[in-house]
Amino acid sequence: MIKPLAVLAGAAALSATLTVPAVATTTDTPQTTTACGGWALQGGLATQICAERTGDQVRLYGTLGLAGPPSPGTPLPYRKDVIITLTGTTPSGSVNQYITFTGSNQQVGNIIGSVPCDAAIQGTYSVSSFDLGPHPVTINTVIPC
Repeated sequence: MIKPLAVLAGAAALSATLTVPAVATTTDTPQTTTACGGWALQGGLATQICAERTGDQVRLYGTLGLAGPPSPGTPLPYRKDVIITLTGTTPSGSVNQYITFTGSNQQVGNIIGSVPCDAAIQGTYSVSSFDLGPHPVTINTVIPC
């Protein structure tokens, strides 16, 4: 009977010596912060420009949606061929594209670039379609890192 106790004591000592302390891991994932400019209304559509910062990377994009609920009896989906223009000074770039708006909110354009933490983020976004000229919305803000 002494042998089984010796084996148990030896196993306990072995498991205690093989225990490795846990190492704490940290994730240094940068936080994403978004700022948006005001809305503009044009021909039943609403437009807005937003800037999204993650670290020193900034993404400019526009949002296109209905300006309000459709009138009773209006057929859905709401279809409209529009021209999108998104221009960024910081980050720099330009996007021009044609889309068919079908009634649900859409994110359009995509300008990505590095912007220092204390620098202003600037961009302009506009939508135009047949017989309606552009009504640009702008953003000019500082988003801290």
